[in-house]
Amino acid sequence: MTTTVVIATRTAGTALPEGHIPAVVYGPKQEPLSISLEEKVFDKIRREAGESTIVELSGLAEPIEVLIKDIDFDPVKLKMRHVDFYAFERGKNMTTTVAIELVGTAPAEKNNVGSVTKVMQEITVTCRPSALPSHIDVDISGMETADSKVTVADLPALEGVVYDAEPDETIAVVSVTKDEVDEDPAEVDMAEVAVAGEKKETEEEKAA
Repeated sequence: MTTTVVIATRTAGTALPEGHIPAVVYGPKQEPLSISLEEKVFDKIRREAGESTIVELSGLAEPIEVLIKDIDFDPVKLKMRHVDFYAFERGKNMTTTVAIELVGTAPAEKNNVGSVTKVMQEITVTCRPSALPSHIDVDISGMETADSKVTVADLPALEGVVYDAEPDETIAVVSVTKDEVDEDPAEVDMAEVAVAGEKKETEEEKAA
């Protein structure tokens, strides 16, 4: 797996440089370390490489290979406020989540049978850091009928990667939307309305 390099600056209670965001690094063998990152550079890397990419934090006393554990966003401005990095142990298995991406075209959608709904957005995997995929491709080209679905058992076998989920867990299904057909309003027989009106008027006259 390709490692993306990010320049980090160690902070110790000092003000952050202009355009930087705070972050912390921790792990089984890593004491919590406060750092800062250049926001625009890191955001570009995050968008292009994805959050399941191994990141090498350079610019410190020594480089540290980490995974993006969590990113805190401002709910209003939608800008990053803080990043958590997990420093994994080299040569040992690690467990993390990987994004699922649907690829291909489903005949069910092409033939207007229904639309494909993605049920599982990401999946937990266990593997060596070097075998960690940036994402998992799920082929939906075999989804032809209304009862078609893709499960964990259908995921591609990746060397050294174990999916931590039940084989029958659903990843994507074909959702069928039944159009409600409005019934035509019953035609009104004006002749019957007229007769009913005359009958009512006659009864009122008799009552008078």
